[in-house]
Amino acid sequence: MAMRRVTVPLVAGMVVVVVVLSLLAEHCWADGGGLSLSERVIWAVNAGGEAHTDMHGIHFKKDPLEGKLGKASDYGVRLPILRSSPEDQILYQTERYNEDTFGYEVPIREEGDYILVLKYAEVYFAQSQQKVFDVRLNDHVVVKDLDIFERVGHSTAHDEIVPFSIRRGKLSVQGEVSTFNGKLTVEFVKGYYDNPKVCALYVMKGTLDDVPKLQPHPGLEKREELEEEEEEETETGEEGGKKSTSTAPKYRVQSGPRTPNPYAADNSSLMFPILVAFGVFIPTLFCLCRL
Repeated sequence: MAMRRVTVPLVAGMVVVVVVLSLLAEHCWADGGGLSLSERVIWAVNAGGEAHTDMHGIHFKKDPLEGKLGKASDYGVRLPILRSSPEDQILYQTERYNEDTFGYEVPIREEGDYILVLKYAEVYFAQSQQKVFDVRLNDHVVVKDLDIFERVGHSTAHDEIVPFSIRRGKLSVQGEVSTFNGKLTVEFVKGYYDNPKVCALYVMKGTLDDVPKLQPHPGLEKREELEEEEEEETETGEEGGKKSTSTAPKYRVQSGPRTPNPYAADNSSLMFPILVAFGVFIPTLFCLCRL
């Protein structure tokens, strides 16, 4: 009798544990857990280019807008792209642009947390304020005034990463919520400076930690450090009752290796003894001639 009293609660407890574990596993799989990176990607396109499978196993399809909307360009294939692995530079060397707003539609059938990754490289313009545009996600502006050259310089890979979630028929992104009808519309919005474009893009299940990072860029790291220092100085100034009014020019990433300055070396210290010697020699010579 005592054995039955012990067995019944034990069995009930095991059943509860099994149910909880199954629910956790189901939630984990719904959010992309347990899947490889390539399996988490639900949609990927190499804009303006052919199909390509990258080093992470993500399969980018051929651009579905080919011959339908905008123009494809492979101008960048003549340039090496910094921050990108050699085998995947093609994702940044081709692009699709349009003289007006254009975009792609991504079907999403399951709820969960997602990431939109937009790949860019500026391969034509060599200064900022030449190509500036916005990116919209179902009418939500998720990237404002994107100036690729201003962000990373020339022929350098740059990824814009936008997390969003879909639950109970609602799209949530950057603190805004709207009704979701099963299609994610990614639009590149025409601005005042040239035409909007994109090199490649994909949508995956997961969080920011799941997105592959680009190779480090020393110039970008330096700029981020300077921006953090400026923010700290501003915060310190505000706490002390005075706002920082530094007018130092903002650090800009160079588009290529710096050219040595031929005037950088200071040779004035070498010339000084020579000038002194001439100053002594000429009067002495004049006196000897008088004798």
